[in-house]
Amino acid sequence: MNGFLELERSARACFRMAVLMGANARTYKFALAEALLDFGGEGREEVPLEEFVEPYAMTLARRETEGAAHAPASTPIGGGDFLAVLRREAGESVRLGHPTDVLREAARLSVPGMVMQKFPNVGGESLPVLFYRLDGRGKKCTVVLTPEMRDVAAAEHIAGLRAENRARLAIVEASFDSGIGQGLMAGEVSVDLGSGVLRDRRRRRSVARVDDAVRGFQHGRCLLCLEPLAEDDAIDIDHVFPFTMMDRCRGVRPWQGPDLDALWNLAPAHRACNAEKTNKPPSVALLGRLARRNEAIVGSPYPLSKAIRGVRDAYGGWPGVYNAVLAAYD
Repeated sequence: MNGFLELERSARACFRMAVLMGANARTYKFALAEALLDFGGEGREEVPLEEFVEPYAMTLARRETEGAAHAPASTPIGGGDFLAVLRREAGESVRLGHPTDVLREAARLSVPGMVMQKFPNVGGESLPVLFYRLDGRGKKCTVVLTPEMRDVAAAEHIAGLRAENRARLAIVEASFDSGIGQGLMAGEVSVDLGSGVLRDRRRRRSVARVDDAVRGFQHGRCLLCLEPLAEDDAIDIDHVFPFTMMDRCRGVRPWQGPDLDALWNLAPAHRACNAEKTNKPPSVALLGRLARRNEAIVGSPYPLSKAIRGVRDAYGGWPGVYNAVLAAYD
């Protein structure tokens, strides 16, 4: 599974893998992840399917009324497709504050045989952790949340996982949007460090926060000290190769190396760890961690993967990227 589980093989890492690495034909898995975190965070062991699909349907309904794209524009949508029902019922559901009977029933019928079947499978393989199972059939069907799922949604983790899931959802929605999808799919994603967000270069439209979008690929850890990034921690976006390396050359000659302001060189880190860094090139160990994080992004579906892959491939691999930075600095 592309090495993502090499650093950590916990249930939380597997949940992140389902969100970050799974195929993105539609946005349903992100709504499922929200529902799992909702009920897992409450410590629920069993949830009637009819109740379980309410937050799932409402996540999608709210996004629908905000103009989000749930699938590529080229996806054929039949009249009985769940997405067609969602489009018809979203406005009224949001007005009511809960799914309409029609939307709830459509979700109840579609979720077990659709997104719940696909969520735990990544790259054709089943994840080594079971998050839920279904007991019973029809209107008597119950979602049973495993102890592992309840552990994933524990209070100390849930806020970060929610932020990562929502950031990934925003990025995938943008890639589906016919107006900016082509730019994102071509790797045309830039980092606005002033606001801390990823932007589509064509419209300069915010896509997601850099730290939330990338943190999951680091298993929620600071790349510098490898300790968890807690929600109440002060977090910076660290330039692994210090920006001063590129800035120093500007008064003498144009910078000839890879862009150090690009996503491949940026990592969420504790502010205290970032403040302790020197302006010297990073250690071999840190560069190894950066390469593994970047390869995890490369192994995920579009659009972030293509932006990272483009840098790697242009220099023949991460050693080539690192050597090009050092050569430009000398």
